[in-house]
Amino acid sequence: VALLLAGCTTRPIVNVTDQPVVTSAGRQLSPDQVRNAIVKAGTALGWVMTPVSPGLVNGRLALRDHLAVVDVRYTATTYSITYKDSTNLDFRDEEGKRTIHRNYVNWNNNLMNDARAELMRL
Repeated sequence: VALLLAGCTTRPIVNVTDQPVVTSAGRQLSPDQVRNAIVKAGTALGWVMTPVSPGLVNGRLALRDHLAVVDVRYTATTYSITYKDSTNLDFRDEEGKRTIHRNYVNWNNNLMNDARAELMRL
């Protein structure tokens, strides 16, 4: 029973891939504007968002003894959020099937949704 209950707390890792950059006015943004919107959205959610290089931001969310790390790749027209690492989030990679604690999935979805909302404000 304990194994079944433990399995209920994990979900497949789904990376956000090539999400379109959409603004309310339908205008083209610069890569810097996209980066700034992503950083602002993540920071508001408690992520530490660190620009690494043009087109790449590292996001780290530390809550209690849990740590989630993602790479956010972006251009003027798309962005992607990819799992990079974690601590105490039950990450498993079994025969190519990658799972993680459901909270990571929620945090990742919140980051994607808030980035989308922030871009819409531009």
